[in-house]
Amino acid sequence: MIAADGRKSFNIMIVGQAGRLQYEALLFAASLRHCDPGFDGRLIVAEPQPGPLWPDDPRIRDAEIRGLLAELGAEIVPFESRVFGAAYPQGNKIEGLAALPPDEPFVFFDTDTLITGPLSSVPFDFDRPAASMRREGTWPVIELYGPGYTEIWKSLYDRFGLDFDSSLDRSQPDEYWRRYLYFNAGWFFYRCPREFGRRFLDYATAIRDDPPAALVCQPLDPWLDQVALPLVIHSLGGGRPGPELSGLDGDISCHWRVMALFFARESDRSIAVLDAIAAPNRIKKALKRYEPFKRMIYQAKGRKAREMFDRSNLPAQEKMIRNRLKKAKMWIR
Repeated sequence: MIAADGRKSFNIMIVGQAGRLQYEALLFAASLRHCDPGFDGRLIVAEPQPGPLWPDDPRIRDAEIRGLLAELGAEIVPFESRVFGAAYPQGNKIEGLAALPPDEPFVFFDTDTLITGPLSSVPFDFDRPAASMRREGTWPVIELYGPGYTEIWKSLYDRFGLDFDSSLDRSQPDEYWRRYLYFNAGWFFYRCPREFGRRFLDYATAIRDDPPAALVCQPLDPWLDQVALPLVIHSLGGGRPGPELSGLDGDISCHWRVMALFFARESDRSIAVLDAIAAPNRIKKALKRYEPFKRMIYQAKGRKAREMFDRSNLPAQEKMIRNRLKKAKMWIR
């Protein structure tokens, strides 16, 4: 896929379904068109279909939102949930990759993301996959007398016949979580979604169904996707993103996750983008049907949450931000 100016063009995938994600998908699509009107790939909203793994119909049933997504250039593409479904909805990002066209470069984003700059300008190397480094040391959970980081991660690399040593960041000390390849699964990319998705599904199901002994006490819900992802990326010749991708989780994209966190810690630029895209009456009417957006965006709760924090001196851990927001009754989701 080569654009008219010689750039390699690509598709974007997000997940959309009934409930919260349909409103987040609308925000994502509006932000992409507002901040990157020249984007010439496809914006694909992967939509899980009804089946035995979903007790309720997961499709976007709000006709107005479907219409707005279409007006913004998004394509709703169905996929079948054969492995995860409602029991592990994070698995949508794995199974949904099968809905994308093969052999066409893609970038996946979690739906709770805003595009805040020209995504088309990012110089992705689609032959070398990478993923978001905006993460904390959430996994593995180290027990006092249990295996350490090295034993746990090496057991996974060994399980899939991967070279563990080459994955390490040797500028970090032994048994410190940053030494080990670990991503937030909020964005990732590769040259072929089908190849990436097959391997992601194979690794995730193998870890879930038959984990190495070193993982016996480790929680895998909700971390399974983030446990499998570095193994997939390493196996496909990728690794940590280089400085050319610094706009992701920077000036070009914002993984906001929860609106209270967004207002508390994100940049003035990101807030300005949200204000602009949420203002048109048709968008506003749809978004106000979702209570957290109604209260945080349109009833100024978000502004009050923002006033509680100094963006130049935020608490060191997200948990500390969450606790302050909850104490002030600003944690709305």
